[in-house]
Amino acid sequence: MIETLYANLALGAGQALTLGNLLACLAGCLLGTLIGVLPGVGPLTTIALLLPFTYDLGPLGALIMLAGIYYGAQYGGSTTAILVNVPGETASLVTCIDGYRMAQDGRAGAALTIAALGSLFAGIFGTFVLALFGPVLAELAVRFQAPEYFSLMTLGLVSAVVLANGSVLKASAMVFLGLLFGMIGTDSNSGFQRFAFGVPQLVDGVDFLPLVIGLFGLTEVIRNVARRNDTSIVSQRIGRLMLTREEARRALPAVLRGTAIGSVLGILPGGGAVLSAFAAYMVEKKIARDPARFGRGAIEGVAAPESANNSGAQVSFIPLLTLGLPSNAIMALMIGAMMMQGIQPGPEVVRNDPALFWGLVVSMLIGNLMLVVINLPLVGLWVRLLRTPNRFLFPAILVFCCIGIYATSSSTNLLLMAAFFAVFGIVLAALDLDVVPFLLGFVLGPLMEDNLRRAMVITRGDPVIFLQRPICLGLMAMTVALLVVVVVPAVRRGREKAFAE
Repeated sequence: MIETLYANLALGAGQALTLGNLLACLAGCLLGTLIGVLPGVGPLTTIALLLPFTYDLGPLGALIMLAGIYYGAQYGGSTTAILVNVPGETASLVTCIDGYRMAQDGRAGAALTIAALGSLFAGIFGTFVLALFGPVLAELAVRFQAPEYFSLMTLGLVSAVVLANGSVLKASAMVFLGLLFGMIGTDSNSGFQRFAFGVPQLVDGVDFLPLVIGLFGLTEVIRNVARRNDTSIVSQRIGRLMLTREEARRALPAVLRGTAIGSVLGILPGGGAVLSAFAAYMVEKKIARDPARFGRGAIEGVAAPESANNSGAQVSFIPLLTLGLPSNAIMALMIGAMMMQGIQPGPEVVRNDPALFWGLVVSMLIGNLMLVVINLPLVGLWVRLLRTPNRFLFPAILVFCCIGIYATSSSTNLLLMAAFFAVFGIVLAALDLDVVPFLLGFVLGPLMEDNLRRAMVITRGDPVIFLQRPICLGLMAMTVALLVVVVVPAVRRGREKAFAE
């Protein structure tokens, strides 16, 4: 097995070390760090904006760049969380608690160092988890047929509802709404139009690109303008970057625990980097001899969540590349990017296109090394970028949104569709509705429908097939168990309390 792994990594190195893919990796890491540093943008918005610009990079180059943006944002987000108490992206929220207090105490350099080194270790460990278990899971998934895929996607959507922030009822409604939007257009089996309401632009369905750019890019610009909050300026000195022996002694076990937690929770639908970071912080606080130190500059409160969010970001690629199942909204965008490149996500990627899979794995190892160099020596540059006024930043984002959409079709119809989803996103935000379950429902809906129909064709309409096949039965049993557990009052109250914390 070790020899096979070496051979596969050598194959991936041959792909990832080409000049074009190295530049794509560097560009993704730089952009990821940049948008992680600039509050109010985030990796989800940036990936949505850059999707149309990845057409000419090829499948591997596009995935390398987009993946670099994703895990690069985990690094960059810690910079603003520590220096200005403003998380650059959601997974860095918990880093603000102790990271900013360390900066106030003159220990910002130590906080930045442990965030970068912990992220490096966790990112490399998560990538090796992907390399070891991805092919094994892909071999198992090859046995999947239409009934198994439908059962798996049903479990994924139910898990996303359970792990979604806020009310289970609201999350369920958003999933069903996403499924309905995914059904708009011409039915591939009958040829009849569904939910098009006579609008010619909807005959081919809702286009993925204007939906994600409108729902995430334009909506975020409007919401940030409405807040009227300018970026704060760093007032604390960064100080020395080297850790003391005591800080290293406290941080090392926290990094190991955070990495382990992220490697498990990152695979869960709806989990990913955010849930991993919060869970790691809570674990450190629970097992600490003196929990009162947390919130007052405990270095474990930086080391654990930063390690967890990076390992979670890496392993979230496992269900995407092996099962074609997105574990979070960013992975749903990755599915869209793969489909735009003519690649069907799933186990066939590992079997039929190993150069793509292993090239991406090796590029993650390279990207994590690049990010340490980008973040620590260049921290002064990122601090200066924190002073970019929002009145310059947001109009530039708006222009890039419009250029990206128009360049794909040379039509104003998609611009109007993006404007519709921007308004739609504002309405959802006003109603406190999570957009992530909607996006997962939209992406998985057509795939679920196709697999359900194929399963029904096999049995001539008899649903008992889902009980006769062992894998289907197991997946359906897990789905029902999740639904039963989440309606238990004690479990529901515990879930709501956890999200409140």
